[in-house]
Amino acid sequence: MINNMLYFVEFLFIRIFLIFLNLLPLSISSKFVAIIFKFFGQLSKSHKIAIKNCKHVFPNLSDNEIKTIVFKSWENLGQTVNELGMLKKIFNNKMIETKGLENLNSIIEKKIPTIYFSIHHANWEICVPLLDRMGIEVGAIYRHINNHFLNKFVLERRMDSLDTNKSFYTPKGKQSAKDILDAVKQNTSIFLLIDQKDSAGDEVTLFNKLIKTQTGFLKIARKYRMPLVPMENRRLKNGKFLINFHKPIFHISDESDIDMMKKIHKIIEKWILNNPNQWFWQHNRFN
Repeated sequence: MINNMLYFVEFLFIRIFLIFLNLLPLSISSKFVAIIFKFFGQLSKSHKIAIKNCKHVFPNLSDNEIKTIVFKSWENLGQTVNELGMLKKIFNNKMIETKGLENLNSIIEKKIPTIYFSIHHANWEICVPLLDRMGIEVGAIYRHINNHFLNKFVLERRMDSLDTNKSFYTPKGKQSAKDILDAVKQNTSIFLLIDQKDSAGDEVTLFNKLIKTQTGFLKIARKYRMPLVPMENRRLKNGKFLINFHKPIFHISDESDIDMMKKIHKIIEKWILNNPNQWFWQHNRFN
């Protein structure tokens, strides 16, 4: 009962705050929330995790250079949270640029079910509604928020950002496994964020360290002969976003899932190294 009350108060505060932000131009509200996250983020336990993670990836950088990257990451996270309630505005204002669409010509033309993957970089929330608007039916897995009021609100914002009723979100767990497999059998594509730790996964090297990583989607790719398309996501200086669709990868040979995951990790390592300010360093990835 007490938890419910606390959850509701937390939700009410965030909801009122987001209503206020919606009254402001997106560029101003994003900068405002970025400053708030940067200020309060450094006081949290997650800040220490982010510093530790960043030092692991960039061992030769100075403490000040590491702090600069992590502060920028907090700003990016704040902007992403702010933009979650304004996803439709982002699309209506044509704030997303795309690159590499020629790599999808055959996939879209033949309606080939595909696994699209990305990481928690820039604003990862724009990926699913973008695919949906491109005419690609896609299912995506999300992490359930403990506060059920907030969880319902965030899910509603995500669903509201879709242009059709053919794409969907499903919470991580047994239900998502069933939903995703059922969708694949219906020739629906999948979108995944693959940079977070999966305690039930396999150990695969990322930035020279063995970490628990999800590889189950590779079994699906092999069984159903689904191409894997890397979606690189960047926040641009002009306030827009760039989504780069790289060439499809095919996991249909005798190569093991772990060896394929190593190749995929090399791809996302390059994205992070090229633009570290926009990665979600706060996740305890290397523990």
